[in-house]
Amino acid sequence: MRLLLLARHGQSLFNVDGVVNGDPSRDRGLSPLGEEEARKLGAQLAGIGIDACVTSTFPRAQQTALLALGERAGAMPTARDGDLDDIRVGDLEGKTLADYREWKHAHGRSDPFPGGESLDDAARRYADAFERLANRPDETILCVCHEIPVRYAVNAAAGSENLDGPLHDVANATPYLFDEPTLRRAVARLRITP
Repeated sequence: MRLLLLARHGQSLFNVDGVVNGDPSRDRGLSPLGEEEARKLGAQLAGIGIDACVTSTFPRAQQTALLALGERAGAMPTARDGDLDDIRVGDLEGKTLADYREWKHAHGRSDPFPGGESLDDAARRYADAFERLANRPDETILCVCHEIPVRYAVNAAAGSENLDGPLHDVANATPYLFDEPTLRRAVARLRITP
């Protein structure tokens, strides 16, 4: 891999409703604005030769990639990687974003969500997925996943001690660029348990 174009999906219907969704089988896809954002991502990437596309298993990520790539989508290898999926929130599935934030602020990174996984476990899962991307033979890869893996990758690559900062709010359908050494630096940082 020479270049990774890492992007969060476009605005989802769950984003509009302020509902937490960590189960791909319950995903309701993109909102009309999310579809527009995905097409704008495609315009941003129009001048870049993309050799492969990897998404999470969530329909909103796959839909974003298809809309962004347009006709190019059928002419390249595509893959889905469950390790790029959003945080597995367990019993918080379908709860409000406020419920999620309240639980998160009352617990540590190593505490699993009730019936789900911990933030540290998710970080290690993302590291595995990013390492697989770095090892792919494709030179330029588009990867569409979710806010948290993008946030963690950007902050880890920058050497931040805090995976949630300094970048916290990840824009929808906006590409973040990584070369192979930078992505591998992010992988190494994500594997360190605080």
